[in-house]
Amino acid sequence: MSRKSFLPERFAHKYEIDPRFSKSAVYFSCEFAIDQSFKIYSGGLGFLAGSHMRSAADLRQNMAGIGILWTYGYYNQVRGEDREMAVQFRKKVYSFLQDTGIRYTVPVHGHPVWVKVMFLAGEIFGTVPMFFLTTDIEENDDLSRAITHRLYDNDPLRRIAQYIILGVGGARLLEELGVDPEIWHLNEAHGLSAAFHLYKTHGNLDDVKKRLIFTTHTPEEAGNEKHNFQLLRDFTFFSGLDEHTIRKITGIEGEIFNHSLAALRLAKKANGVSKLHGEVSREMWKDAPDICEITHITNAQNKKYWVDHGMENARKENDIEMLCNRKRELKERLFRVVADQTGKLFRPDVLTIVWARRFAGYKRPDLITKEMRLFREILNNNERPVQIIWAGKPYPFDYSAIDTFDHLIRITKDYPNATVLTGYELELSRFLKNGSDVWLNNPVVTREASGTSGMTAAMNGSVNLSTYDGWICEFAKDGENSFIIPPLDPELDHAERDRQDMLGFYTILKERILPLYYDTPDEWNRIVLNSMNDVSPEFDSDRMAAEYYEKMYR
Repeated sequence: MSRKSFLPERFAHKYEIDPRFSKSAVYFSCEFAIDQSFKIYSGGLGFLAGSHMRSAADLRQNMAGIGILWTYGYYNQVRGEDREMAVQFRKKVYSFLQDTGIRYTVPVHGHPVWVKVMFLAGEIFGTVPMFFLTTDIEENDDLSRAITHRLYDNDPLRRIAQYIILGVGGARLLEELGVDPEIWHLNEAHGLSAAFHLYKTHGNLDDVKKRLIFTTHTPEEAGNEKHNFQLLRDFTFFSGLDEHTIRKITGIEGEIFNHSLAALRLAKKANGVSKLHGEVSREMWKDAPDICEITHITNAQNKKYWVDHGMENARKENDIEMLCNRKRELKERLFRVVADQTGKLFRPDVLTIVWARRFAGYKRPDLITKEMRLFREILNNNERPVQIIWAGKPYPFDYSAIDTFDHLIRITKDYPNATVLTGYELELSRFLKNGSDVWLNNPVVTREASGTSGMTAAMNGSVNLSTYDGWICEFAKDGENSFIIPPLDPELDHAERDRQDMLGFYTILKERILPLYYDTPDEWNRIVLNSMNDVSPEFDSDRMAAEYYEKMYR
């Protein structure tokens, strides 16, 4: 057991802290994708946070995580009677969590809400020690119990309560543990209420700023959460601070409270999650006075968790035959899932394209279907066949995104080589990355802050085909380790932009990728190996976790 862990002995790190990472830090996040069995995540933000917690442990950092124990998780994605997407909420039970015996109240809308703390020991899933807060206990009334039922609840008032439990509840946990970490790292602004608790405790802004670090993942001003100022006061979001003090320390005037802007004024330093996103964030906030420095630390994923060992061994030995044999095995494994879900029998010798991530409008999941003539043409090409798989979770109450998901199900229904999978969580994500040949990523440029799914695809021999956005700008060598849809004039109207990006996809697929894959497989496999070699260590989260200490925490 580490003698230098900042946590009390019964929760302490089970490793000796590396002196390079001895500064104590706690990481607040609404979601963590740690293991398939622990369903408290929705998408990329959780995947990133889970990888961070794993790498922090691998590097023996003096860090702990604080999150919410969501009773019903995000949601279970299943199929309805006509194969369309359906949403299920099922209560989750986890035997691997320990009841700490710690309970305390947090004021929400002036009402004391009981919080129970569960502990995840680091050795369970290879993370740092982690604490999860729940209000779903007998001491609370039904309304209070429901606060921690659903991740990103569709009730906006309940969402405010959730942010209070994460922020103030997390701060209260640290008090109960008798610790005051040197760094309080907010992964997005969901835990911002912790800053006001800190101010109330210490009585001055300097003590808040010297602790607080803010990571923003949202590249659009409109995407940063806002609420009515008085509503937040009524909810006790500001820990009972008077209005004059709140406005003085946040610099926010008027009736609209912008959470991200407040975080930028209360933190000592903030970061975007790719080089491009850092630039976009600085431009977005350039007219806001008194904000902290915004730098960037590019997101990454934990290679030790994500990489297939057979593919990795082939990479290390530069063994093309081993690489191809293992990729075929992984494709066959993925295609058993396809057959089980859809009754379609995919073939391992056919180029397989996967689009899989959170369903959101700017990610354009249906982009390549906008011109059905071109879409049918590639699906009906028997000389150079193609298989296409979609997967991902729309927000359960985003009916436009769900309609897009169902539209893809309908238009692929009669094609034996195109399909949509449900249940997109960690394990299906792994199968898709392992079993795909091409990882398609086509967001509207500058709207994807980072987009980490392509990193883990590359680690497993899937070649990125992407618009020039997010992390790709730091990785891609077009035609060498990936394929890039050419950047467009940003002044194009939305319809023409989408049309040009769609045509860029078809041009690259038909003129470059398909000839390489079928006619010159040695050259294709060279690109696969280049991709696998180039993606790490730069996009392994060990680099990222170390960089937070080096650039942000110091």
